[in-house]
Parts: sequence; structure tokens; C-alpha cells
Amino acid sequence: MNVAVEPVLVPMLGSARQVETIWRDDHMGSLLVHVTHGPEAPTRAALGCTVAAAAVEAGHDVTLFLAGDGAYLAKPEVIESMAGLGTGKLVDSMRALVAAETPIFVSGMSSKARGVSEADVQALGGSFAMPAKLVELTFEHERVLVY
Repeated sequence: MNVAVEPVLVPMLGSARQVETIWRDDHMGSLLVHVTHGPEAPTRAALGCTVAAAAVEAGHDVTLFLAGDGAYLAKPEVIESMAGLGTGKLVDSMRALVAAETPIFVSGMSSKARGVSEADVQALGGSFAMPAKLVELTFEHERVLVY
């Protein structure tokens, strides 16, 4: 969801000519989390989903994009079994993201190469996407994190 917020200009200390744009307190940011790691790097993969879930809980607009080995994170058996070292269980983060109706995109090419089915992706409320969608999402969101 894009929120139209009018920026407020505030003079910075040091020079009256310098100004900094700050957002009103009620503005929550938008975040794209791009996970490219999967079972081969469980801590990195689970951390991306943990951060996405934390951002959703904080009230931010979050989109999750799974690509490369990250596409494996759409498979139910991976979701149920993966846990990162110090990052918790993947199933907890994914449940939170699905419950919040977080937009989830999974690379179609990565999925095909890794045996991720349409039913797997639909179970997350997600959809397949091509690289052009990742580019679009990157420019739509204020911040992008890659794991």
C-alpha cells in the first residue's frame, strides 16, 4: 500500500540554507525483503523471514520475494523443518506473514528449477513472478533488504 505523506522541511543545525526532509510520525515505511538463500544457508534464509515478520508486526508495509534457493522456502516441508541459528523457526515467521496477508512473490524460474509447485506458492497466498516484477517492487518500496 502506498501512502501519500507530505514531507516536512526542517532546517538542519549549522546552516539556514541546508534542509532535511523528515516524515510525519504516523508514516510507516515500505520494505521489500528479497530472500535468495534457502536450506543451504538456513540462518540467512530464516533471518530474512524473521525480519519481514518483525516489520509487519511493527506496522510497516512489507513484501517478500523469494528467488534462487530462497524459492525452496515456499515448500511446506522446508517451512516446517527449517530453523536458523538464533533466528527461530521458519514456520513461525511464515505463519505470521501469511496471517498478515503479506504479499509474497516467488520467482517462477527459480521455482521450476527447484520443484516448487503452484500449490506450494498458493498455500502461502503468494504468486509466481518474473524478474521484471522484482525490479518493479524494488522501485515501489522505500527500502530493500536482501538475505
